[in-house]
Amino acid sequence: MKHDLKEISSHFNIYGDFIIAVPYGTGHINDTYQAAFNQAGTVVHYTIQRINHNVFKNPVKLMENVERVTSHLAAKSTDSRTTLRVVKTLDGQSCYSAPDGNFWRCYLFVENARTYDVLETAKQAYEAARAFGKFQSALVDIPGGRLFETIVDFHNTPKRLANLEESIKLDKCDRVKNVAKEIDFVMSRRDDCGVLLDLHARGLIPERITHNDTKLNNVLIDDFTGEGICVIDLDTVMPGLAHYDFGDMIRTGTSPALEDEVDLSKVTMRFEMFEALLRGYLAGGNGFLNEVELEYLPFAGKLITMEIGIRFLTDYLDGDVYFKTHRNNHNLDRCHTQFKLVESIEQQLDAMKFKVQEVVKEL
Repeated sequence: MKHDLKEISSHFNIYGDFIIAVPYGTGHINDTYQAAFNQAGTVVHYTIQRINHNVFKNPVKLMENVERVTSHLAAKSTDSRTTLRVVKTLDGQSCYSAPDGNFWRCYLFVENARTYDVLETAKQAYEAARAFGKFQSALVDIPGGRLFETIVDFHNTPKRLANLEESIKLDKCDRVKNVAKEIDFVMSRRDDCGVLLDLHARGLIPERITHNDTKLNNVLIDDFTGEGICVIDLDTVMPGLAHYDFGDMIRTGTSPALEDEVDLSKVTMRFEMFEALLRGYLAGGNGFLNEVELEYLPFAGKLITMEIGIRFLTDYLDGDVYFKTHRNNHNLDRCHTQFKLVESIEQQLDAMKFKVQEVVKEL
């Protein structure tokens, strides 16, 4: 193991004797370990994680966000498993700054719950979305001012479009000639890019605290009840629009195909999964969205899916420098799946809007 987890854990307020630490989870950004300690004959687990400071440039401010959010959520719940619990360092900090420049944090390990990488059932979709809806709703009244933006303009679609246009202009890798259809696909929908930000600028939809990475595997599902009990991976929790989270749920949760599937016939937005996500999200949110926010929930799925497709296409033109690739044209394949999903959403958009109206009336 490349890190001395026993030494690192000694800097946190953990009682007991270190037993072992093993890699945990499937995340690609941070290094995560499950550590076991002997506490007077009982084995207790903690999550110890190295924060990737190449991606998150200010780990201290990031952890201020995490501590504010988790403390607020904990104060609203009598169940210790419903939010991550930050374990402080010996000197009372929320993260440990190691001599080698790495930053480490520690959470209590949530027992008898797990994450799932693949959304297999409507029940799972409902529970994941309910957890994210509850998460957003509970943070509406968080005190202390605006959270720190850990990644500025993360879901600013007009800026993502501007980046694509710059990459087309520069054509550093002589690849523009290969993607005329893909570029046309985006440019024919360019007016969609600023819709949500325009609604916000006009005061029709408010800024919320959003998670910004609403994949199924960022919700812990209870082993016994199947309920979504705890939202994890809080690094990108920051100011945003509610649609960013719900849109990414549609993107990652409705298609049965992998993100880099080459057989585009497998890529489709399954309406039953959309309905499960919608019902779960609104049930968890408990009425915190306004009428305009509700109206644009289906559109959010189209926009966020297109935005990610734009990012894959931009990276392809730039020479595959941001997203890890494992084969030729990997980013282009990813782009194709996103754009095919956009088309599937567009074909069902009217039905999705009607379903929103129907579900809202039922609540």
